[in-house]
Amino acid sequence: MTAPAAPLRLGFAGTPQFAATHLRALLDSRHDVAAVYTQPDRPAGRGRQLGASPVKELALARGIAVRQPLSLKDPKAQEELAALALDVLVVVAYGLILPPAVLALPRLGCVNVHASLLPRWRGAAPVQRALAAGDAAIGITIMQMDAGLDTGAILAMSECPITAADTGGSLLERLAALGPPLLLETLAGLAAGNLKPQPQDNSQATYAAKIDKREAAIAWHDSAVVIDRKVRAFNPVPVAHAALKGTTMRIWAGAVSAYSGGATAGTVLSADRDGIVVACGEGAYRILELQLEGRKRLDAAAILNSRADLFTPGALFD
Repeated sequence: MTAPAAPLRLGFAGTPQFAATHLRALLDSRHDVAAVYTQPDRPAGRGRQLGASPVKELALARGIAVRQPLSLKDPKAQEELAALALDVLVVVAYGLILPPAVLALPRLGCVNVHASLLPRWRGAAPVQRALAAGDAAIGITIMQMDAGLDTGAILAMSECPITAADTGGSLLERLAALGPPLLLETLAGLAAGNLKPQPQDNSQATYAAKIDKREAAIAWHDSAVVIDRKVRAFNPVPVAHAALKGTTMRIWAGAVSAYSGGATAGTVLSADRDGIVVACGEGAYRILELQLEGRKRLDAAAILNSRADLFTPGALFD
């Protein structure tokens, strides 16, 4: 039997919970995580107090050194990284650019865990973009990083279907479960030297631009199918929203509803315990969960108990 390759000396760079899930798998593995990089603490919550990222909280709890440079273009930050003498730097949703000088430092390079089936959905928001586009599947790609935006050669890939019930949140949870074992398998292959990186087909590339909150405003002239995708894609962040009679509301969940009438898009067709049905450019959308400004998230029946006056049939959303 061939002896397993020696453990790798790793650095880790990541910020949100998705990244922390991968860091936990590395900390629980036989590899040595020498240092963790994450973005500087940011103001969060109503009090705008500085808050640590999920990656920082996990690293500190496990006694791992945490570094939070404003940029890895800083020569001092690069010197500190070089001194770690890493075999691999693992990058998962870090949020900062790695310049070529940093990419060249680890012995086996830098690897990135990306939540899409590259080259489709390169960029910052692959999960939301895949959902909004109506893709049938998504997945995890692990690539050898180069100077481009998610353009590096593919080391490993694993696919999962997108269901009609998926939200941005539920899909990210499934991907967070899919990524860590694939990452550990990939690191084993790198250590053994038996991986064959596959170049991406750039002609098939699409780009997942960062989500602008303005995109979450529902355009009722869109089809009900498109609106349903948008509501699911933007749950839990930034959450689809609309306004009716001067009242802004977040729309958390709903479903496509059959309708072939000629009402103006945005017209409330009906409102009862089964939901609030709104005419769209094609078909209708049944709002099932929503949140009035300054209120809790509730199902439509609970909202109508106190604000039925807001959703009178014939009322027109902005």
